Amino acid sequence: MSQQGYVATPPYSQSQPGIGGFSTGFGPPTSSPLYGHYGDPNPSYSASQSGMLKSTVPFGSSAPVGSPPPGTHQYSQTNLQNGPRSTGHQPHRFQGPSPRNNAAPSYPPYCPQSQPSYPNTASSSSTTQLANQLSTLQINNYGPGASQSSLMPSGIPTSFQGPCPPPPPTQQQMALPPGSQIPPAPANNLNGVCTPPSLPPMAMQDGIPGSVPPNANLQQLPGQPPVPGYHPQHANYGPQMAGSQLSYPGAFPGGPGQLAGPQQRKLDPDSIPSPIQVIENDKASRGGQIYATNIRGQVPPLVTTDCVIQDQGNASPRYIRCTAYCFPSSSDMAKQAQIPLAAIIKPFAAVPPNEVMRSEQLCPKGTGYLTGNFKALLRERSRGSALKRECGRTKGGQYVPRQPPLPAALIGLERRTVASGSCDRLNLRMRQNNKPPNSPAYIFMIDVSYSNIKSGLVKLICNELKTVLDKLPREEQEETSAIRVGFVTYNKVLHFFNVKSNLAQPQMMVVSDVGEVFVPLLDGFLVNFQESRSVVNNLLDQIPEMFADTNESETVFAPVIQAGMEALKAAECAGKLFIFHSSLPTAEAPGKLKNRDDKKLINTDKEKILFQPQVNFYESLARDCVANGCCVNLFLFPNQYVDVASMGLVTMYTGGTLYKYNNFQVHSDGPQFLSDLRKDIEKRTGFDAIMRVRTSTGFRATDFFGAIYMNNTTDVEMAAVDCDKAITVEFKHDDKLNEDSGALIQCAVLYTSISGQRRLRVHNIGLNCSSQLTDLYKSCETDALINFFAKSAFKAILSQPLKTIREILVSQTARMLACYRKNCASPSAVSQLILPDAMKVLPVYINCLLKSCVLVGRPEIPTDERAYHRQLVMSMDVADTQLFFYPQLLPIHTMDIKSDAFPTAVRCSEERLSEGGVFFLANGLNMFLWLGVSAPPELIQGIFNVPSFAHIGTEATLLPEVDNPYSKKLRSIMDYIQSTRPYSMKLLIAKQREQAEMLFRQYLVEDKSLYGGASYVDFLCCVHKEICQLLN
Repeated sequence: MSQQGYVATPPYSQSQPGIGGFSTGFGPPTSSPLYGHYGDPNPSYSASQSGMLKSTVPFGSSAPVGSPPPGTHQYSQTNLQNGPRSTGHQPHRFQGPSPRNNAAPSYPPYCPQSQPSYPNTASSSSTTQLANQLSTLQINNYGPGASQSSLMPSGIPTSFQGPCPPPPPTQQQMALPPGSQIPPAPANNLNGVCTPPSLPPMAMQDGIPGSVPPNANLQQLPGQPPVPGYHPQHANYGPQMAGSQLSYPGAFPGGPGQLAGPQQRKLDPDSIPSPIQVIENDKASRGGQIYATNIRGQVPPLVTTDCVIQDQGNASPRYIRCTAYCFPSSSDMAKQAQIPLAAIIKPFAAVPPNEVMRSEQLCPKGTGYLTGNFKALLRERSRGSALKRECGRTKGGQYVPRQPPLPAALIGLERRTVASGSCDRLNLRMRQNNKPPNSPAYIFMIDVSYSNIKSGLVKLICNELKTVLDKLPREEQEETSAIRVGFVTYNKVLHFFNVKSNLAQPQMMVVSDVGEVFVPLLDGFLVNFQESRSVVNNLLDQIPEMFADTNESETVFAPVIQAGMEALKAAECAGKLFIFHSSLPTAEAPGKLKNRDDKKLINTDKEKILFQPQVNFYESLARDCVANGCCVNLFLFPNQYVDVASMGLVTMYTGGTLYKYNNFQVHSDGPQFLSDLRKDIEKRTGFDAIMRVRTSTGFRATDFFGAIYMNNTTDVEMAAVDCDKAITVEFKHDDKLNEDSGALIQCAVLYTSISGQRRLRVHNIGLNCSSQLTDLYKSCETDALINFFAKSAFKAILSQPLKTIREILVSQTARMLACYRKNCASPSAVSQLILPDAMKVLPVYINCLLKSCVLVGRPEIPTDERAYHRQLVMSMDVADTQLFFYPQLLPIHTMDIKSDAFPTAVRCSEERLSEGGVFFLANGLNMFLWLGVSAPPELIQGIFNVPSFAHIGTEATLLPEVDNPYSKKLRSIMDYIQSTRPYSMKLLIAKQREQAEMLFRQYLVEDKSLYGGASYVDFLCCVHKEICQLLN
């Protein structure tokens, strides 16, 4: 692929792609712009322009094996927070503050064995040369005010230090042990990202490398040891996973035959940057402290660090986080660094009670308060020349705006900028048709087809609604909720219910013409629950009995959304539809779908079709829903393919939430579903919202990612936006930035509250600007960068092949780090891998992104699951993407039952597991409790109330409530993690050497992936090789 593939987003005067890569107003894209950022490659690099730079490092092969000789590293020998690696082996660690609970497990670990490595395919001289290039890994750590010139000369080994600023800034480095070797790639490596060596024929499928799928007939290759960390197993689910696995599908399909070669030496995983160490160091240095936002451009604590935030002029990082808090002063500098400039905005984020946002009434004259920073923004915007450069051009002496005119409520927004960083205001001037807007409504629409009735789902929903409707959200000063409710059931036809308070029994009206849906009643359909409680409860009792004998298995779907939208439109209010659906809509009606799950399209240029809507009807329906303030929340209960890419489209573009419960069983999945339903109904939400992001002179917002709809290039429209939704905004330069005034960003959201008030919520943040690349790299936030890269890549899936997207992710990672190595690090050998301290864990997060099921095209992964994960990530905030791509792994056997502190997390690798341990893993969507075969009986008894490991059943999805310290502590940990995440997580118990363990191991993201993907060590070597090519 050509390196010219970085295409900047077109300016306001040009047509811009609309939602998700489609042209404005939906429809197929008019072109396929390549995924990427700045248009031109860095001119300072002398790489060939004819194609993508390719690494010759075998990406996915075994890394060098062996331990460093004594004296190579200087590490603390007491910090065990990442867990032991093997018996008798004292792990190396970064120096840093001691964790809260650093007791090492007293149980025997796994005794990991060396991974098998495929023999070298090239001459020993080539291998030696590559080993010399990787002879040193180095990380720069700048303290406050440190400059590049103050760094220690390279070549001096020092111990690792965390992000806590050391008083003399030092340059950190680490070295591979002498003689470490990595087999080079075959000479005909032309198309891969980072190519694996050739494998036995049994590992090749249709010319595309990938891991060997489980197959009970396959035997372990002769001479190869078992999987690291496991003794030979003979379970009933097939052979062990190969110790050396393959890279991402789409890479180089093969290579020369295997030749005999020497045993490889492996790079020690403890000698490379640890995400856990970075997290723990930040907690130790900034946790529990007060973070004031009065300093422009300061980098906030990590999303994993608990602290108290005081709004003193800039928005809290709970509302806005940036990929960099110091913007480059010019576009040329931005192109050179290749670091995306973006903000992740969560306008309705939930905050602790001691951080409540200021709320006030906006007077009819529109006057307000100004901070010093944003007075400067107003002054710059008021200058004619600056305003013309930013917003338009002159034509015949007349000013012609380039942006569409502001909505009426946002006119003069700069004059109303608030004194604090964030503020929420009642807008007395805003009316709809010269009258206040009505309060929103919730409509519950239940699929009553045969499968839902027989599974007990319909009865479960009806029983839960009788209690959860008492918890509808309300304003703090109100005793009851102003939200009205309505009810619809459907299969091939729709049933509307009249639940007016003066009725003795609910009345049903049937709409059989699903081609032209209409609302058969207005009065009595949307009611206040408190006033109509008895009628509503009567209806919910009758619905399961009313359809108990149904044999109808076909359903409609799009007409259901149409009916709900028309009902809200007729009531002149915004609202939410809660749709409970279970099957592919095959009945004759608008929006009818067919099964198009074609596995042959995977890893082809046509794979993107699987992520696009099957019919255009859903695109126009989404547009109509946004225009009428109709948000769609979809609860799916599929037993087979349902085309999530099509059915979830309206949900995504209206700001709704998609939930999916595969093969739903009431007894095992019911608690998760009911928890999700309660959370969603109780959420604080803004309805019928429009968001505008304004900037100071010199740069502008150019691209937006999230559960949003955009009818033009500036206004973000959302039928609803709740406390869990985040919008990622990318910025580009259109002029030089002023280092004195900085870069100022303002986000304003006009919305209808749950009580029907029209309100204006404003968030402001000021960033620094600099002409020094060092300042840019010091101010980066890796967690925010991963959020941006994930959403950019997942949006690009709609228009580009996965192989191209994966290549660009690897290439841009290498370019960002190569720019730092060339321009910011002190002089040293090119063979050193030098990473900026603020981005030292970027490679492991990028590798986790590359191994996500969305970007790994494998026939074994259901298409619906990939489309579902893609849609969830598009609306995630920074904290959610951080946990989703790098799960939290807690050693439960080390928890202190007498302390409130959680056990310190360990790295996500099977080398950190131990046979005598119990580990809890969570990624925001799933939870696992992994049990080693030698787990202590007292812990097993305490958690499960059974005498031994053999007595534990794996069917349960909830832990028993046992009255002892072990059970209470573990359940409190799980409850806390659940409470901080938008989705309820179903627990899966995975016993060592049993079938469920295979699913658990997919989340050990530092290891090689079952479905293709390199280990962290291998990927780091691959990135290093690309950096060396750029520098050479």
